[in-house]
Amino acid sequence: MKAIVRAAYGLDALELREIETPTPADNEVLVRVRAASVNPADWYTAAGPLMVRAIGREGMRKPKNIRVGTDFAGTVEAVGAGVTHFRPGDDVFGARTGALAEYVVVPADRAIAVKPADVTFEEAGGVAIAGVTALQGLRDHAQVEPGQKVLVNGASGGVGTFTVQIAKAFGADVTAVCSTRNVEMARSLGADRVIDYTREDFRRADQQYDALLDIASTGSWSRTRRVLKANGTLVLVGAPKSRFLGPLPQIARMIIASRLRGSQRLRFYVAKLTNADMNVMRELLEAGNVRTVVDRTYPLSEAPAAFAYLGEGHAKGKVVVTV
Repeated sequence: MKAIVRAAYGLDALELREIETPTPADNEVLVRVRAASVNPADWYTAAGPLMVRAIGREGMRKPKNIRVGTDFAGTVEAVGAGVTHFRPGDDVFGARTGALAEYVVVPADRAIAVKPADVTFEEAGGVAIAGVTALQGLRDHAQVEPGQKVLVNGASGGVGTFTVQIAKAFGADVTAVCSTRNVEMARSLGADRVIDYTREDFRRADQQYDALLDIASTGSWSRTRRVLKANGTLVLVGAPKSRFLGPLPQIARMIIASRLRGSQRLRFYVAKLTNADMNVMRELLEAGNVRTVVDRTYPLSEAPAAFAYLGEGHAKGKVVVTV
């Protein structure tokens, strides 16, 4: 089968190569991939900033796993002897390392769910990491309830577009922060108000919020906390990249500063990709509460270009790779 692999760190090390097609174990499903997507987490894994290598499991000098990509959507090709709830021919979506390939094997009890019939492979292939990250940030860490005011900073990227929609599905009053070119898109996703950060600094506004989902964190804790209510929660989802340390310096600064004073809370997390939450995303998609915003699509042979485009930091929604 064809797959995107790498023998070293760096986007220039990504290449399309013929490798052996995997065979599913007893508890695994073999999926013929139709679409996958590129996430910031995939970008970090491929680019390999030094600190990310040090705290991860990828290896310091060179990657231990040559496969890349996580999100996928496709059709079940074969199942292991112990799998009972998936059958060959089922259309599915989920997350598994090595998704940028013609085939991927996925444990049947992990992050995989049946794809809604009216959702395309390209749309479903962009859901897993971004959608579950948004879901867990709102539900588990911000604990958003109906009627609460939620601010989404960085509302136009993959996680941001899902966060706006899921917050609305939870009954929140949503304010989205994005650039001028994405204002109308944010409104179309259900945002009650949109702040164009090129014209207005949301940190200087009088409005206060129960929760801030900060995906594009660029400010200090002392400035950002001004927009939170006394018992409000800042959920730190992402931060700008640095060449050697990735997003860690900004995340560390915010966490340390938040411990020093105030009753407001800061939460930082890495999403846990589970079967249960993939099925929650399936339900949201089926109900029409959520849709995937697809910015660009690339064929598998041009996956390195998809990584490069995502790395520029201007993607609107998801960058999808068709297989």
